Amino acid sequence: FHLKKTATNLVFGDGNTKSKIVFIGDAPGAEEDRQGKPFVGQGGQLLDKMLASINLDRSTVFLSNTIFWRPPGNRTPTSQEIAQCLPFVHRLIELIEPFILVVLGGLAARSLLSETLAVGRLRGKWYNYEIPSLSRPIKATVLFHPEYLINSPAHKREAWQDLLMIQEMKKNLY
Repeated sequence: FHLKKTATNLVFGDGNTKSKIVFIGDAPGAEEDRQGKPFVGQGGQLLDKMLASINLDRSTVFLSNTIFWRPPGNRTPTSQEIAQCLPFVHRLIELIEPFILVVLGGLAARSLLSETLAVGRLRGKWYNYEIPSLSRPIKATVLFHPEYLINSPAHKREAWQDLLMIQEMKKNLY
C-alpha cells in the first residue's frame, strides 16, 4: 500500500454501517484526504444534495471508495492499487450486506462490476453484484460520479432519473 505514504489520511468510509444502501466511488480527492472522510469536497456536497432529494443522507447510507488513499496529484489509481484495495471493498460490502449498491463513476464500475462501457451506457439499469462470500446477489446500479456532474451539468437530468430509480428499488426491497 504505497499510496498511504503519499496520502495524509486513510479515507475508508462514512455513514451507517447497518445501511441497506452502499455508495462506492472512485478515489478520495484532496479534501477527502485532508478530512479522512469520503465525499466531503465539492462532489460530496452535490452527493449530499442528491441523497436528500430522495430522502436519504449520511445517516441512512454508507459511503466508501474503491481505493482508500488519495493518489499523488489526484491521478487515476493504477490497476495494481485497485487490486490491492478490492478485497477490502468486497469485505466491506459483505459485512454491511446492503440491498442496493450504487457505483459512482467509471473506475468503480470497472472495478466492482467488471463493466468496461462508459457510465452513460451503464446507468439506468440494474445489475447483480455477486461475489462468492455473499449470501445473495445485491442489486447494483451505476451513476455518474458527482464530480463529473459538476463538470458536465447536462447529465444532471439523467442522474435525477437514476436517483428516482434507486428510490423505487428501495421501496420494493424493504
